[in-house]
Amino acid sequence: MTDVRVWVQNTRDYVGELRAEMRRVTWPSRKQVEGTTAVVIISVFLFAGYFAVIDRILAAGVNKLLGYFSK
Repeated sequence: MTDVRVWVQNTRDYVGELRAEMRRVTWPSRKQVEGTTAVVIISVFLFAGYFAVIDRILAAGVNKLLGYFSK
């Protein structure tokens, strides 16, 4: 029975601390969220393009190397 009471008290303490912490959080404005989202999306496409180019270069090199050794 005491284990249940301890669990209930610990849960109440946790929820109380969680609420207090969430009051201290500074949330970004909509403009900040839109700006950082745009940066992330643009970065993802730039990295995808970069890796596509590198992949094609490496694939061509490996194909030439395999072609050289398979003759």
